[in-house]
Amino acid sequence: MTAATPPLRLGSRGSPLALRQAEIVRARLQAANPALAAPDAVEIVPVKTTGDVETKRRLAEIGGKGLFTKELEDALLDGRIDAAVHSLKDVPTWLPDGLSLAAVPERADPRDAWFSPKSATIAGLPEGARVGTASLRRQAQILALRPDVRVVTFRGNLQTRLRKLADGEADATLLAHAGLARMDMADRATAVLDPAEMLPGVAQGALALETRAADTRTREMVSAIDDPAVARCVHAERACLDVLDGSCQTPIGVLVEPLAGERVYVRALVAWPDGSECWATERTGPVADAGALARDAGHELRRRAGDDFFARLAEMI
Repeated sequence: MTAATPPLRLGSRGSPLALRQAEIVRARLQAANPALAAPDAVEIVPVKTTGDVETKRRLAEIGGKGLFTKELEDALLDGRIDAAVHSLKDVPTWLPDGLSLAAVPERADPRDAWFSPKSATIAGLPEGARVGTASLRRQAQILALRPDVRVVTFRGNLQTRLRKLADGEADATLLAHAGLARMDMADRATAVLDPAEMLPGVAQGALALETRAADTRTREMVSAIDDPAVARCVHAERACLDVLDGSCQTPIGVLVEPLAGERVYVRALVAWPDGSECWATERTGPVADAGALARDAGHELRRRAGDDFFARLAEMI
């Protein structure tokens, strides 16, 4: 790049998966923008986040999933980076003033992958088996299916969690299939779980680029890799989450998938962390109504769970 044309700086968490995702985004941006074709035209800037540093406790205990985005957003706001590459599932529903999501590229497989040396299925686990996860969504659905198993907290990056499983700290664990695929590790999974058994988290498998709302140059460049169909589905999922006041303290699963004939299939659930109660619903309708369908599903679940569900859940956690 010349002195007059500074590189586009992409901020990323420093984990191996996050950096791989940033590399994927860089390659797509360079392929889509002739002005970024030079090798030094796009720079990846690692940013350490609180969520990466604090790996012992559940996110719900230390402030929620915004812990994976705050430092990146601070870097955006003070001009150290031009765009932040996020796993969209980690991005809170509401963004800081002055920032916006400028692009959602093609989505990877949103399903959860199952790992276990003891069983290829959840149903086949031995009685009292230990399942490692830090996700209340996964915990609730596992316990709804198998109330006899014990959930133990697993945090850390993909490699760390698989090492913990190999070391015998649990008999099974779950990871997002998308991350495995991006790390060329998808073939290591014992099984991939059908959403009917394990509904994915909101926007799982999707990446997003966050920019300063007023940065027209960057927004134009990153918009070249936006996938409108994917964006429509994941923004509908986030709309459902918004209705449910969802956070890392709330076991929520939402998946909006395209169907033939310009239609979408909406599935959503909310549950108690111990799996004792789980409310689920679904919708189908025109793709243009995806957001409205997802919001309607959220309102139904809110009614069925009860007005005080979220208050009681917050007190419990």
